[in-house]
Amino acid sequence: MTNHLHWDDARVFLALARAGTLTRAAKQLGVGTATMIRRLDRLESALGVKLFSRHQNGYFLTDEGQNLLNRAEGLEQAGQAFGATAMHEVAGHVRLATAENLANPVIIPALEPLYEAHPGLTLELITGTQTVNLHRRDADLAVRMVKPTHGNVTLRRIGTLGFGLYGSATYLATRSTTATSSIHESDSLIGWVETHNHLPSAQWITRVLAGRPAKLMTSNLSSQLAAAQAGLGLAVLPHFLARQSGLQCVMPQLGVDQQIWLVMHSDLVHSRRIRVVADYLITHFEKNADSLAHAES
Repeated sequence: MTNHLHWDDARVFLALARAGTLTRAAKQLGVGTATMIRRLDRLESALGVKLFSRHQNGYFLTDEGQNLLNRAEGLEQAGQAFGATAMHEVAGHVRLATAENLANPVIIPALEPLYEAHPGLTLELITGTQTVNLHRRDADLAVRMVKPTHGNVTLRRIGTLGFGLYGSATYLATRSTTATSSIHESDSLIGWVETHNHLPSAQWITRVLAGRPAKLMTSNLSSQLAAAQAGLGLAVLPHFLARQSGLQCVMPQLGVDQQIWLVMHSDLVHSRRIRVVADYLITHFEKNADSLAHAES
């Protein structure tokens, strides 16, 4: 009957060659001395050679054992490389839900290094005004600016989205007030349609207008940004978006900043494909925390 080689027995061979004694080698591997002897006997039987000479003060490699030492170390290195590959290469599909104003200017431009590190990974980006339900698995994880208050979810605050009041240079040149850090009753404001009155920025505009109508009302932030760029009035915008668009800040602190939350279903926390995307987003948002939270100083 042919004896089969058990690859794990090579670990016993290496440990004993390095430790020199059965007791020390067994302790390094976390097994008993009887297990060590049994595995060594099995390895020598499979190879048909004696690998060690037994002496009262330890185990010493035979010539045959010395000849196999480099090959055994090569097996060890190959196993370590195989394990590292398995741990770091992640493949699969991940569905991420987020707001469009975070997806396009913040997340998408930063994805290339993630794909380079994990070429087998695919990402589905879901944006829009509809609320994505993680419990129904509409998405695997989400980046939100509203903290979930219930449900079987795991969440982490990954930043703050700061807002200020901004206008174009053209509009600011025509203002009837010379004040550069306050708002005047003659200012035109760009606001939100009624269905978005729950937003902190919409509520701030409503308070400031005090019954007056907004110059323009929209249902999305990109339209408000375009309106401000067109010189139609002042808009409450995220600092980083207004800065990228060349708008000028009138009031940098409005008290309407929003926390940015990374949310995932608790059942998916230990999924490697979900975890690698979540960790990447955490690192990216934390690295850009200042530019997202503050106006240009």
